[in-house]
Formats: sequence, C-alpha cells, structure tokens
Amino acid sequence: MSAQSGNATSRITDERLCSLGRAVLETEAEAITALLPRVDESFVQACKFMLACEGRIVVLGMGKSGHIAGKIAATLASTGSPAFFVHPGEASHGDLGMITPRDVVLALSNSGETEELITILPLIKRLDVPLIAMTGKPESTLSRSASVHIDVGVAQEACPLNLAPTSSTTAALAMGDALAVSLLEARGFTREDFARSHPGGKLGRRLLLLIDDIMHRGEAVPRVRPDAPLRDALVEMSRKGLGMTAIMDDDGRLAGIFTDGDLRRSLDQGVDLHATAVGDVMTPGGKTMAAGSLAAEALQLMEECKINAILVVDADERVIGALNMHDLLRAGVV
Repeated sequence: MSAQSGNATSRITDERLCSLGRAVLETEAEAITALLPRVDESFVQACKFMLACEGRIVVLGMGKSGHIAGKIAATLASTGSPAFFVHPGEASHGDLGMITPRDVVLALSNSGETEELITILPLIKRLDVPLIAMTGKPESTLSRSASVHIDVGVAQEACPLNLAPTSSTTAALAMGDALAVSLLEARGFTREDFARSHPGGKLGRRLLLLIDDIMHRGEAVPRVRPDAPLRDALVEMSRKGLGMTAIMDDDGRLAGIFTDGDLRRSLDQGVDLHATAVGDVMTPGGKTMAAGSLAAEALQLMEECKINAILVVDADERVIGALNMHDLLRAGVV
C-alpha cells in the first residue's frame, strides 16, 4: 500500500464511508424519482417511433453515455426490439453506413452538445429517420434537432464535485429500461420469447428444454415384467443407474414403478428377494409425464411429489423414456 493510500485510509472512518455510500444512493434515487413526470407525450411518441420501426433501433452515445447506450441497445434487443450500438466517433468514419432509412436512431448525450454526435446530425437528417434524443438539456443542439426529446436531466451528480457522470448516467439508464419494458409489453413479448433470446442462460434452459432432449431411451430405460423376481428388478436398477425401474406388461404399457424407496420398505418387511415378484411390491402406476413436456415441468413434479425419477410415456401409456434429478442437474434446469 502506498503512503498516500495509507494516509487516506487513516483520515476516514468506517461510518463516514457508509455515509458517503448512502448519500450517493439517495441522490441517484431522487434523480430517478424526478423522471416520473417526464414519462409523458414525448415518451409515448418515442415508443411509437420504435414500435413502427421496420429496421433496427440504432443507439448512439460517447464516453459514459456510450456505455449506457450500449446497455440500452442490449436490453432492447433482448426484449423484442432489435437494436445495436454505434460509436459516434466511428460513425463519421464509415460506420454511419450501418444506419438505413428503415431504422430509428436513439442518441444519448447529457449535455446535448457532444461534438461527435453533432457532427453526424446532418447525415442522420439526410436519411430521414426518426431521431430520439435523450439529454439533460432540453434547449441543446441535439434536443432541438430531434424528432422527439426525452429529458433525463438531473439536479446534481452524486459525485461530491458534481463532475463525474453518476446520477445523470443512472437516470439515462433507468429511462432506457422504461422504454425497453414498455415496448416489451406493447409487443406482447413473452417469457418464451425471452428464453429464445437467451438459450444459454438458465431461464432459457428452463423454458425451452424438453424432457425428450435429456431423457434416457431404448435399452437405457430400466424395465422388468411384473412377474420378474425382485432380485431381477434390483439388478436392472443397478445396471441402468436411475434409482428405479419401470414395471411393464407385454405390450410395453406401464403397470407400475419400483424405486429405491420401495426397496427399503420391502427390506424392512423382510421380503424374500428371490421368491417375491416385483409386481407384488411395486408402486402401481407411478408418476409419469408425456413426451414433449418441458424439463422444468418434470422438475416441478419431482419437487412436489418428493421423488427423484420419473417415467416418460406416449399417448398409449407405453414407456418411451426415463430421467432422474441428476439428468436435470446436468442439463442446468435445477
């Protein structure tokens, strides 16, 4: 630790650090609350421009506003409004070609006078695309040039010097979320739509993964006849490693299930493993799911019934698959 860092640490108390942190959160919370009356006709018009967009929503911003613009573009894209971020500095060196007459432009600048944005304003105008400005200065050049302006100005930054973009970036980010979520609702965007945009995430797996994708099939499914000795059922359970076996009749229809729990109960009763037929100690029927069901539904059923495995059947109650909690864990559903 440097001498300067050590001196700084000695000058400030734990209580003061907490006080400073709370003051930042309070200031930024006030900045967001102040936005409520600004969700008005301009906000509605901005939403309508984006809903009518036949191309993409192109989000622009420099510096800290650029970071916020990138996040807003990502949020829009993941909630049903195709969007991407373009760096204004690069736009005047060729990237402006990314903007087409079918697009809508959303430009962020706290001052509304960001040089890189002002430079490309005539080119955006020439494309005749709607320009939505999100600034803290309603009388700025960017605001006056826009098709619609959303005021995200703040009374003060959370920075004690009132210099570092803090409250202003938080306000812009919150307004961007307000736009994205309003568009999501207007488009009728569903959880399933969200999952399709996030197939690698846990929500995507829960909403898209089918039991057919992870279940054991064919010879991997443990199965014995009802008249098989209990010993044979144990051998089948051990060989297939699912903690249970299906009990199936000659037509392949499910008669019942024999699980680790059934085994413990049988042993407690002193059942002869060689002389007893598994059909005499099985659980009749058992819990099943139809092919094509979501893996998340299988998880829910297992949790509700406090079981660790489940059989998959077709419309004729023939067993076509099996899975257990370990399969759901490996698939990332749990």
